Parts: sequence; C-alpha cells; structure tokens
Amino acid sequence: MYSRRTPVWAEDDFAPPAGSFRLQADSPIESGKTYIMYHGTTSMAAQSIQRSGFKQSEDGMLGRGVYLSRDLEKASRYPIKHPEEDRRVIRALVSVGEVAKIDRQGHPLQKVWHDKGYDSAWVPADCGMVKSGLEETCVYDPKRIQVLKIIQPQGQNTLLQF
Repeated sequence: MYSRRTPVWAEDDFAPPAGSFRLQADSPIESGKTYIMYHGTTSMAAQSIQRSGFKQSEDGMLGRGVYLSRDLEKASRYPIKHPEEDRRVIRALVSVGEVAKIDRQGHPLQKVWHDKGYDSAWVPADCGMVKSGLEETCVYDPKRIQVLKIIQPQGQNTLLQF
C-alpha cells in the first residue's frame, strides 16, 4: 500500500522586522503601514522572483498588480492544481501605501483603484469576494514588496533566506 506524507506549511521562526505587522485575522489593512505578506508560487517562479523581483499580473479579480495575503494558509494553496511539493511561498515585507477596501463583487473601485490614487486594494476575509473566504491584497507597484524568505512545505529542504 502506498502512503504519501502531506506537506505542512509553517513558520516556526517568525519574527517580524521592526515596524512591520503580523496577521491579525480580524484587522483591516491600514494605509501607510508595512506588513508581512505571503505569495504562493512554484519553485521555479520563486527563484525568478528572488533574482528579478515581482512583476505585475496582467489581470485578476482586482486588476493589475501583485497578489498577496497576510494569511500563510491562503498563499500556500497557490498555484491551485499545482503539485504541493513544488509550491513555494514567498514571505515579503510590503509597504501598502494608500489602501482601497474592496468588499463586494462589482465594487466601483474593483478594477480601477490604482487609477483613483490607491497603491493597494484589500479584500477582507468572509466578504464573498474570494471563494476560500480568506483575505487578499493586490499591490500595484512591485517595488513596494521586499522578498524576505522562500518557504517550503515542512519535510522538504530547509528555508531559503535572503
């Protein structure tokens, strides 16, 4: 009988850099603050991001930008339908700038928040925008994001630090 160990995602060594904030599940993203956020990707893409930095996605639920979450669990699910053993989560320091709260489908700022002077758009947890019910943030300018670490599922190689 074949048995496969399911990888577990965790950050046992978490210590936020000075002036940054860790996930508070019921707290909003506040303008002008810096947060620890996570971005799920493949191992190859994580290496590319390490070398060259983040690049905007062309489109998405909130339009152009880099999609992240303060929730490690949410980020660890991406890319969806990709083998978990090849997934990586990038832990990053994110200066959110001015933040638009987008809390429903069809919100007037949903795809145009950047054109209206916002640097980031935040979707709160359990607002009906995201199937998982977990929060999400889209940051327009990748220069607002500093890669701190690539996280792998436990049971694989050690954490890669920068």
